[in-house]
Amino acid sequence: MSRLMHRSLVTENNPKSAVSEIYRSLRTKISFSNRDEALKSVMITSALPGEGKSTTAANVAVTYAQANKRVLLIDADLRTPVQHHIFGLNNDRYGLSTALADHSELEAVIQQTRIANLYVLTAGPEPDGPSELLDSLEMTALLEIAKERFDIVIIDTPPIMAVTDPLILANKSDGVVLVVKPGKVKNDIAAKAMAALEYGQATVIGAVLNRAGR
Repeated sequence: MSRLMHRSLVTENNPKSAVSEIYRSLRTKISFSNRDEALKSVMITSALPGEGKSTTAANVAVTYAQANKRVLLIDADLRTPVQHHIFGLNNDRYGLSTALADHSELEAVIQQTRIANLYVLTAGPEPDGPSELLDSLEMTALLEIAKERFDIVIIDTPPIMAVTDPLILANKSDGVVLVVKPGKVKNDIAAKAMAALEYGQATVIGAVLNRAGR
């Protein structure tokens, strides 16, 4: 088990801890954020790098799996992906980038983790045009298929203030969670990130204060 994986997956390594309970609470809030219709795809992002959005996405995915939900975690950070490190999966040959470029079947590119009910679609080899791939009809179709075959789809994206990728995906997701690390991001930067999401007509579920890294 890598040091990153051991540190990041507290919900697996120490499910009875106070931190794990916080992630379960976040799962519950996501589940009940829209009482009219269940959210099937949730994007998790941050304003800047290093605020804990990938750690949050991984642990929320684990809590859903522990609740007997069939979960797909998509690493849509095609520039600096980490979910394959967290779960100890291969990312060299295929992933989201190859699925979109080659029109691959979803079952051919997802990987089952050691956690029951949890599958991961890693980012795959870095493509030449990440934004164009994410903004494609293929990405829209992939998400629709994933929502049909899984109870919940969690999408890890790049930070909002770094590239346009998350704003593209926010419009394709049922809901968005913004992760903020206290002390790292000033209020005006967090406000700009939230404003960008709202301008992009994203359904913002809320913000999460996170003291972890990544």
